[in-house]
Amino acid sequence: MEALKECCANIVVYLHPSKAKKVEASVYRQLSSLLFKFNESLDGVVLTYEPKFSSNLAKILPGIHPYFGVRFEAKLLLFHPKPDMLLEGEVVKVGQQSIHIIVLGFSSAVIADEDIREDFKYKIKHGKEVFVSRSHKKHRIKVGTTLRFSVKNFDEEILHICGSLVPSNTGSIQWLETKAEESQAYSITEKRIGNKRAAELLEPANIVSYRKKLKSENHIKKSRRSKSRDS
Repeated sequence: MEALKECCANIVVYLHPSKAKKVEASVYRQLSSLLFKFNESLDGVVLTYEPKFSSNLAKILPGIHPYFGVRFEAKLLLFHPKPDMLLEGEVVKVGQQSIHIIVLGFSSAVIADEDIREDFKYKIKHGKEVFVSRSHKKHRIKVGTTLRFSVKNFDEEILHICGSLVPSNTGSIQWLETKAEESQAYSITEKRIGNKRAAELLEPANIVSYRKKLKSENHIKKSRRSKSRDS
């Protein structure tokens, strides 16, 4: 997924002296407070962390409040969707005016009707709401569908995404992958047929026949030119 990125960050955590005997546990507690929140310094929502401590864990900071300053390096997985990025999520609600999706189990996304391409038509099938492609009847979007969509904007405070199904490379992932496999299989078949035809043309008997055909066609062309000159 384009919106996911890994990074290494140098982090400083300030701990009360009472936590001196449980530094690592206290650091993990502080890092846990960063999860699933947008962090401006890191430019993303923290999803996972993996701290790496040095042998010298903590130093007392000078000043009135003798807090411990713990410096360490952490490997982080961040989530920060930006416009035109492609995201994937599970459809949880389908309505005539919108499609609602959950991304990575925590971020909500909505695609309004004006951002659903005209190829999709809203229908009610067997009592269930669904969007069906006019050009490909098997391409359907319903509750439970894993959907690929494009990002319009991302609200960093409430972690809400506005998406779009206008780009042609968006829609049901199952259908998109099936279409890609069929296209690849067709391309391989065409290539094999082309190679077979080329091999047949390279056979001695076919080369002689092809040369005779060219000679005959050239003879006919010369005869026509000669007649046109005489006339």
